[in-house]
Amino acid sequence: MLNFLLLQSPANAAITVADTAKKGINAISGMATPAPKAEASLSLLEMVMKGGYIMIPLCILSILAIYFIVERWIVISKASRLDPNFMHNVKDAILSGNFESAKTLCKSNTSPVARMIEKGVVRIGQPVREIEEAMGNVGKIEIYRIERNVGYLSLIAKLAPMFGFIGTILGVIKLFYALSLTDDFTIKTVSDGLYTKMVSSAGGLIVGILAFLGYFIMNAKVEKVINKMEKSNVEFMDILQEPGK
Repeated sequence: MLNFLLLQSPANAAITVADTAKKGINAISGMATPAPKAEASLSLLEMVMKGGYIMIPLCILSILAIYFIVERWIVISKASRLDPNFMHNVKDAILSGNFESAKTLCKSNTSPVARMIEKGVVRIGQPVREIEEAMGNVGKIEIYRIERNVGYLSLIAKLAPMFGFIGTILGVIKLFYALSLTDDFTIKTVSDGLYTKMVSSAGGLIVGILAFLGYFIMNAKVEKVINKMEKSNVEFMDILQEPGK
């Protein structure tokens, strides 16, 4: 190697030495640099499991909240469907004296408004006060039917954060118990307690928020149905008191 370098020109010899040194440094660096570690990942199921047994009631509450939201959404959406010309057609039938046609129009529609108006059509001929009371009683029954199960969403919205708080307490207990068994205060020692504390708290808040949003939305939809029923009630009473009737 030395003879080879002596035979070359000084410039070429310097380049050859530099290349050889560079290759040696790269080889040493490659041996010294450790292989990159695979990044740790945590699936959603594994994260939920970290929350402990308190996640079981929270999962049940979340399933119930979703069920009540979907079930009430379907029921209230059906209750809010009404032909825009329904009251106009009923008015024409009543003013023409064709009460049977008015009853048929009401029976052909399954909305609470139609059932309430049907009760008023059946009572035509009685005092207006009695007709109004009968329609009001039907309206209360229909409102109860569409509001049923909505209250459970409010209950779930209050219970879920409480279960999350219980999980937080259990996590703290687990943490201090682990610390009492060892003098080695490391993040590994406290990780299980912290997982239980944070995951259960987050789970309770998520379920509570979901139930609260569902409760708020369902109440808004129920209010729309009630307003529609009140408006139809007023229109029907106006029809009965028209001079031409």
